[in-house]
Amino acid sequence: MGDPLVLEMVREEERRASRTADFTSDTNEQSLSSRETSFLISEDATPAKRYNLFLMRRLMFKKDKQSKDSIFFRDGIRQIDFVLSYVDEIKKEAEIKAERRKEFEQNLRKTGLELEIEDKMNSEDGKTYFVKIHAPWEVLVTYAEVLGMKMPIKESDSLPPEKLPFTCMLGPLKLARGLKNPHPEYYTAQFTRHRQELFLIDDQSSFFPSSSRNRIVYYILSRCPFGIEDGKKKFGIERLLTSHTYSSAYPLHDGQYWKPSEPPNPVNERYTLFQNWARFSYFYKEQPLDLIRKYYGEKIGMYFVFLGFYTEMLFLAAVVGLACFIYGLFSMNSSPTSIEICDPEIGGQIIMCPLCDVVCDYWRLNSTCMASKFSYLFDNESTVFFAIFMGIWVTLFLEFWKQRQARLEYEWDLVDFEEEQQQLQLRPEFEAMCKHRKMNPVTKEMEPHMPLQSRIPWYFLSGATVTLWMSLVIACMVAVIVYRLSVFAIFASFMETEASLKQVKSFLTPQITTALSGSCLNFIVILILNFFYEKISAWITKMEIPRTYQEYESSLTLKMFLFQFVNFYSSCFYVAFFKGKFVGYPGEYTYLFNVWRSEECDPAGCLIELTTQLTIIMTGKQIFGNIQEAIYPLVLNWWRRRKARTNSEKLYSRWEQDHDLETFGSLGLFYEYLETVIQFGFVTLFVASFPLAPLLALLNNIIEIRVDAWKLTTQYRRPVAAKAHSIGVWQDILYAMAVLSVASNAFIVAYTSDIIPRLVYYYAYSTNATEPFQGYVSNSLSIFLVADLPNNTAPSEKRDFTTCRYRDYRYPPDHEHKYFHNMQFWHVLAAKMTFIVVMEHIVFLVKFLLAWMIPDVPKDVLERIKREKLMTVKIIHDFELKKLRENLLVDSNEFTKEVILRENKVQLAN
Repeated sequence: MGDPLVLEMVREEERRASRTADFTSDTNEQSLSSRETSFLISEDATPAKRYNLFLMRRLMFKKDKQSKDSIFFRDGIRQIDFVLSYVDEIKKEAEIKAERRKEFEQNLRKTGLELEIEDKMNSEDGKTYFVKIHAPWEVLVTYAEVLGMKMPIKESDSLPPEKLPFTCMLGPLKLARGLKNPHPEYYTAQFTRHRQELFLIDDQSSFFPSSSRNRIVYYILSRCPFGIEDGKKKFGIERLLTSHTYSSAYPLHDGQYWKPSEPPNPVNERYTLFQNWARFSYFYKEQPLDLIRKYYGEKIGMYFVFLGFYTEMLFLAAVVGLACFIYGLFSMNSSPTSIEICDPEIGGQIIMCPLCDVVCDYWRLNSTCMASKFSYLFDNESTVFFAIFMGIWVTLFLEFWKQRQARLEYEWDLVDFEEEQQQLQLRPEFEAMCKHRKMNPVTKEMEPHMPLQSRIPWYFLSGATVTLWMSLVIACMVAVIVYRLSVFAIFASFMETEASLKQVKSFLTPQITTALSGSCLNFIVILILNFFYEKISAWITKMEIPRTYQEYESSLTLKMFLFQFVNFYSSCFYVAFFKGKFVGYPGEYTYLFNVWRSEECDPAGCLIELTTQLTIIMTGKQIFGNIQEAIYPLVLNWWRRRKARTNSEKLYSRWEQDHDLETFGSLGLFYEYLETVIQFGFVTLFVASFPLAPLLALLNNIIEIRVDAWKLTTQYRRPVAAKAHSIGVWQDILYAMAVLSVASNAFIVAYTSDIIPRLVYYYAYSTNATEPFQGYVSNSLSIFLVADLPNNTAPSEKRDFTTCRYRDYRYPPDHEHKYFHNMQFWHVLAAKMTFIVVMEHIVFLVKFLLAWMIPDVPKDVLERIKREKLMTVKIIHDFELKKLRENLLVDSNEFTKEVILRENKVQLAN
């Protein structure tokens, strides 16, 4: 149905008189009137003179009642559905491009589209041509049938879903009913031009929403041929954009976002969206999802539904996480571990072994008093509860999202959705590289084909590149570890000798200082690597020559997610599961590259360092991402208008205003989903170490929704509407991360947190019945004989200490198995493994039960789907029956008239 002669065949079949495009063609190709051309800008005019002439010409347009914000052709009747732009070039390929454009535009007219060309001298820069495209009714009804669009046939009689209890309390968060549900609910059916009377067509100009109109036009543009080159039929606007035959192709916004449209323009939905969705003062309001879907299409609408639902579900996790944090805040001063560490008679008397070789001195345990209290904020009894809660929360989130998605499929007529043709269409790059053709078993047509052996080298290159970059991430992480090991000794000696730092030493220990600086450095490295990898991954994916746009996006998704997973999470995994686990003991420490001594955890555990790492990376990424999303398009648009000598949208036409905006791009949503999924990983994979992570994500998402809405409404061209019935492959990634999060949080509680060793001491080794945790700190520190320290690692200054302590469970120097792991070490290890197995089984059991209990499609939605199918069949049956009766009645009347006429003729003959 994408052939240019489709509409001509339809017209011939239906024998209708159609509107011809002769007037349009003549108008497009003829020169401007003398009154307009008298104000044309000379190519050689100076910038100041050109700008003055530009303003004069705009005033003349005002006299001609050509509104600068008009979205119609010059006749003020035909609405502009799409705009193409191009610039004349003085190059070898200029003639070829001009011929392509001529052929392409002729074929567009053959499909029934109407074109109107704005000469370059009418543009602000005096160089750009604009081709305005209008789809008349005949084209719309034909391709609405081709695309299987569902349109309303009768207002639904289904009762609205019952309101939940306490819904009235959410009144301030709700939008006005006219914004939330701008149209009543209808029964719908796939549109067919032969049954137009069946559909509720009150006004042909507004029956198809603007998103459907631009989707239809883009479908035609993407399949329209523009010539034969190298013996191959070339077609599609994407190929013309790639070859720079056209510089841009975009649908128009309804009008300016800061004011409503003036008649005769239709209702400015862009202004409505800006007022009720894109303003930051509406951060607490729900989103006008139906209006978003109507204006931008289902694909973009689905993203904002998902982001909004995810944000709503984060509220519960944020409240529970905040409660756990408050519990830790109020109980940190009563922590038995912190009390012992801070007690001058206990922690003040415990001499700890040096934290680095030669430079570091012996130190007293109570110097980490404040750090131990901070550690207890996140490493307390509520940690286990919150880890289990988040394992259940993530299941509820995914199961309820499936229900929300099913409800959305019904409400947005996506129940019988089929993949968009644009996503399955062959990419121009694939066709250009193919030298072979193969019969398509479905269409029975010859299509470009690339043998597997031709792709294998590129697959190997792609895999090698991704592996190389992931290895580079690991190498950078190791470099940061080396940095931490190198500066730790410097921080330790400097803070020990510098008198001015005595006040901050109580809470800013060398370990914390090193962790903070290392985390900031690691975050900067992450951003740099991410910037370069985005460019390289896009290039590598193109080199693989994916067949369709869907294959291209899937391949890019895999590469980007794998890299960002390693890039953002590798340092957190290191701190959680490796740091301090393979240190050794004094005299037998392990060394990185035989040079730097392995890092040790704080006596209170490594959890506070994991919390620090997670906070800096997660918060930094969210702040940087929001600033980048808001500032980047704003600066680009400002610079583009500055080059045009005006930074205002008030002086030039609607299509030029949109032309100067940034392009959203086919991968715009891809990066939005990727950002959200990476954040989801921070919230779920390491949440046991940082219960405030859901709260930070909640606050970020509240801002993110409005930033995305603002930039889409004000800074970007209107994207081409597209359909989508789900969030696609991202849903599978979320499920995989949900399963991984259960294991990672179980390991964090067992191996990074200090909870299990405390519980083992409480139940197996405590000798004090009234205060069972008394003596835990001393019990968790092993004894080392100072005399056993090798000379090349011992501090340069001699001390009168005979022993020092270090964090581990080993036999003392007077034992026959001195410095070997004691029995308590194995008890603790067994308890950790048991905890992991028990926690995982409990959480997974609850997850499976919840998944089984919560249906994927709510019962009321199933009933409404069945009801709609039944009513649709009934309505169509009644319509066809009525039509048949009318035809039979007409035939009967004609037969009766014929009989009477013949009888009269016989009587006259006699």
